[in-house]
Amino acid sequence: MTEIANLDDLRRVYAAPHEMALRKELDHIDRHSREFIERAPLVVVSTADADGWPDASPRGDAPGFVTVVDDKRLHLPDRPGNNRLDSFQNLLSNARIALLFMVPGRLETLRVNGTARLMTDPELINQHAVNGKPARAVVEIVAKSVYFQCGKALVRSALWQPEKWPSLAGLASFAEALADQIKGLDKAASERRLERAYRDSLY
Repeated sequence: MTEIANLDDLRRVYAAPHEMALRKELDHIDRHSREFIERAPLVVVSTADADGWPDASPRGDAPGFVTVVDDKRLHLPDRPGNNRLDSFQNLLSNARIALLFMVPGRLETLRVNGTARLMTDPELINQHAVNGKPARAVVEIVAKSVYFQCGKALVRSALWQPEKWPSLAGLASFAEALADQIKGLDKAASERRLERAYRDSLY
């Protein structure tokens, strides 16, 4: 096995990036980035703890749920989840954050890297209320790096082409997997709990 162990090894395998790939990176949210974020119903949030151990978490809601405050700041409201709080615990010790925005049907994605803090101002969390329920917290992101990612990954994955999606036949459901992974967990009870959560506690 031949391992890439340093930058020289890496660059022997990969050519230098095209000039456009470097010049497209901005230090702010421009009009095009704003319009993309306003249409995005899904963003993958990446954080790391103080030791550098990473975590990635999907966050989704109606298009535009992440609001653009100005050309540097974004507000990401938090909704009910499993309360592990992996991302938030990471941010308390390491404020760096990376966001990957996706718009259904669009092959390109938008990357925003920066720093973040957790806000619970009553006025702010109420601004992000849905069905009368305020956000539990709002993540304020200050953008340091903003750029579009080309669509090769989504072209190869055919993510937006249902006719090319893999069959789900034989794939265990979430409840089945949990019942296998957690000793003593009843599959039927787990299915009922998930059904209630998806129906009653999205907000």
